[in-house]
Amino acid sequence: MQYKVFGCKVNKYYTDRWLNSDYLSDKTGTFVASCVVTDSAKRKWVRFVKKEVESLSDNEKVFISGCGAFKDGKAQDDFFEIYPELSFASKKIEVLDEAPAEDAGKQSLREDEKVEMHQEHISQTQKKPKIDLSKLKAAQKTQIYTRKYLLIQGGCDSFCTFCLTVQKRGRHYYRAAEDIIEEIKDFEAQGGKEVVLTGVNLSAWGLTNTHDISNFSPDLVKNWVSGGWSRFAELLNTILENTSIPRLRISSLGPEFIDDEVIKIFSQERIYPHFHFSIQSGSSHVLSSMARHYDGDYMRKLLGKIRNIRREDEVQISIGADLIVWFPSESEEDFMDTYNLVKEYGITKVHAFPFSAHTMGESVPAWKFKNQLSDQIKKDRMQRLMDIAESVREDFKEKNKGHILKVLVEKAGENTWSWWSENYIEIDESNFEIIGWIPKRNNIVVGKYI
Repeated sequence: MQYKVFGCKVNKYYTDRWLNSDYLSDKTGTFVASCVVTDSAKRKWVRFVKKEVESLSDNEKVFISGCGAFKDGKAQDDFFEIYPELSFASKKIEVLDEAPAEDAGKQSLREDEKVEMHQEHISQTQKKPKIDLSKLKAAQKTQIYTRKYLLIQGGCDSFCTFCLTVQKRGRHYYRAAEDIIEEIKDFEAQGGKEVVLTGVNLSAWGLTNTHDISNFSPDLVKNWVSGGWSRFAELLNTILENTSIPRLRISSLGPEFIDDEVIKIFSQERIYPHFHFSIQSGSSHVLSSMARHYDGDYMRKLLGKIRNIRREDEVQISIGADLIVWFPSESEEDFMDTYNLVKEYGITKVHAFPFSAHTMGESVPAWKFKNQLSDQIKKDRMQRLMDIAESVREDFKEKNKGHILKVLVEKAGENTWSWWSENYIEIDESNFEIIGWIPKRNNIVVGKYI
């Protein structure tokens, strides 16, 4: 079955689940993981589906999951009312739940997808080894992704005023540590080298609630949340102690649940040297209007601590952020708080979005707020934010030149290849001097960034 993923890493996780499910095992067509983060994101997958149904044969369908397809995790009965532009193809579209019915919280590859892993010794040689791109291309066909996306938490209770996720994914829950460990070990046994922990609000793992925060700690020392202390560090330590997976990557984090113990763990070599925060704004005024659980001062103190981390492998830490501009009543001063946050704290990977009122079928509270801003302000602020983000990123890349990095294969063509380093620098044949590599699936290559 063909597939197309729109949106977040949670969608990638559930795409893997659906494509390995009993339900889709005897069906043909295209699986689409939809996204509703903005109206623009909705339009992208709707356009794709409209085009895809035109090319289907008689026995094929488009199977749609992701946030556009369900509410509280269950397929929406009113899907074609929300997306009337797809109603012409209702007989060729099947709307799915968030997860397959047989999904019991565990996942393993089918037997025909298992690949024997042979790890070769990486010698420190000045001669650049020859890479057999045909082998890399073949290796990529053995698995949906070259790494494992592993959901540890789902849902959210926070009801941020710009977000549809709480309506779509349902309330906060988290998986047992034992199940997470077992899934990682299964992946290791198949030769896996990298696991990406993901979730809707994954740093809330171990908590009973993501919303009711009391005794807020501006000094980042054990934030108290209704139902218990932040336990994310506990989970990370448990994974490190009970598995030997060499690369552990953490996807987008809610910053309010990050304490000193989490920051300390990121100094270890097996943890990816990269934080990605759903910051949304550097302005305390805007964050309050968004109903976030922290203010601008909190965010600056957190980023300052992260910038002081010294890692065992001496790799420089990169910081990513989701940021919203053009939020209702955002002043020039509010915008500059966000702009300067990127500039002063070296946010090297910015995902910037203009505020979306969600006019396509479903809406968010902020669309009714007063002082909605003009399109000209949106374009101006988006361009300025992306310009400073690009400048910060180029400076970070320059500082990494001459450093030894490890990369995992992403794409390989006939004569070209492209990868990402562990701290999120784009790597290809033009900027990387290869020292050694590990072939087959999950190809880890070591070399110098030039």
